[in-house]
Amino acid sequence: MTTIVSVRRDDQVVVGGDGQVSLGNTVMKGTARKVRRLAKHDVITGFAGSTADAITLLDLFEQQLEKHQGNIFNAVVSLAREWRGDRVLRKLEALMLVANKDKTYLISGSGDIIEPEDGVIAIGSGGNYALAAARALVANSDLCARDVVEKSLQIAADICVFTNANLTIEQLQSTAADA
Repeated sequence: MTTIVSVRRDDQVVVGGDGQVSLGNTVMKGTARKVRRLAKHDVITGFAGSTADAITLLDLFEQQLEKHQGNIFNAVVSLAREWRGDRVLRKLEALMLVANKDKTYLISGSGDIIEPEDGVIAIGSGGNYALAAARALVANSDLCARDVVEKSLQIAADICVFTNANLTIEQLQSTAADA
């Protein structure tokens, strides 16, 4: 179980996650890295669910990014289509967030591709706690995206027994800042 949250604010997109790996009600590891930066395409990914399944999805997503020359939307659509249509992949138990400088998407095995309306989205067992905290912080503070992600993950870790405070946080600047 885990918590992954993404916040898009001003010229930043930030994805963060905790490091807890649980097997049933037992914490097996506290330092897993569930947020990764794909430097070649300037994309951040985060996953929740079965680790082996999530790594399989990460590999497939990277292949789709290559195939679509870094076009994140086409890669996301192709991954969702493949994930939903393949009998073996359909059994994978994971969710995935992907973000580049301009877009953020949640991808599920049921074929869902969700782009958050307000720039805030979360997945995992503590996802709803982190989502609520991030939305409140975005609406009621001037914190930067990175600080919102960090504080919302800390709040989730204080509430959710399947989330810890060993955080991995990655960020990108938007193309507006690059101009």
